[in-house]
Amino acid sequence: MRYLRKNWRNESDVEDLRQEVYAQVLREAESEIPQRAKAFLFAKARNVMIDRFRKENVIPIELGMDMELSGVPADEPGPERTTYARHTLRRLQLALNELPPRYREALLMARVNGLSRREIAQRMGISEQAVGNYVHRGMFVLADLLYGERTILGGEHDLS
Repeated sequence: MRYLRKNWRNESDVEDLRQEVYAQVLREAESEIPQRAKAFLFAKARNVMIDRFRKENVIPIELGMDMELSGVPADEPGPERTTYARHTLRRLQLALNELPPRYREALLMARVNGLSRREIAQRMGISEQAVGNYVHRGMFVLADLLYGERTILGGEHDLS
């Protein structure tokens, strides 16, 4: 409770947080008892607070609608910026389409989906080092395609 009180700004939520932590600990302990119970408990408490903080910082749709009606100017990009962003995304998609399939697959899994080398290697059926090579080389070739400059690693796009 001291940990929750110390790290949570609203005292009235602390009891609810404690119950949520206990519920999660109980659920997970039913399948396997943690070896380091104290560390496990504090990690759960931290994660519950993080989740609660994220949920509280989400603006409800109703409030968003009220804000639109209030006449407050929105922080939306202007038409020029929107057009430029769409153009840039189209260029990126065209450049990605020119990459060899294995380079593109590894690059998208790493940079877009945020997968680790190990996860990518398992999905692609290759070594982690090969994944690293695909991603590294793919980034240089992508830069070459987007900016029209030949880098040392990008070379002449001989990607065999």
